[in-house]
Amino acid sequence: FLTKAGVFCFLTTDGDQPRGRPFGFHYLDGEQIFFCCGTHKDVYTQMKANPRVEVLAVAGDEFLRCDGTVRVVEDETTLQKVKAVMPKLVEMYEQNGWEMVIFDLEDGHAELRKMMTLVEEFDL
Repeated sequence: FLTKAGVFCFLTTDGDQPRGRPFGFHYLDGEQIFFCCGTHKDVYTQMKANPRVEVLAVAGDEFLRCDGTVRVVEDETTLQKVKAVMPKLVEMYEQNGWEMVIFDLEDGHAELRKMMTLVEEFDL
């Protein structure tokens, strides 16, 4: 569904203020979805302070709402798989001296809905 939506919103908190920003990159490996961001970004600081987040994606009359706890991935095999599908982004980060963090969500819940109807629901 994230591929179908193209751009999706990652929702965090900054103190007591909700924050949302568009994301586009995700990588599906089996049933596990990985995301990435730079350690120089506010979203990374916010996820470290409060790792509970929500993802919201909309495509047509359907939307996906997924919440969970951010888990930073340090497994080298997974890191290489993720980096292999986005070489231009990796190159940009390296050229600027930025550090990229790969993460997934755990202990969460996702639901796919039409605007007025639940289509599918599952735990992460």
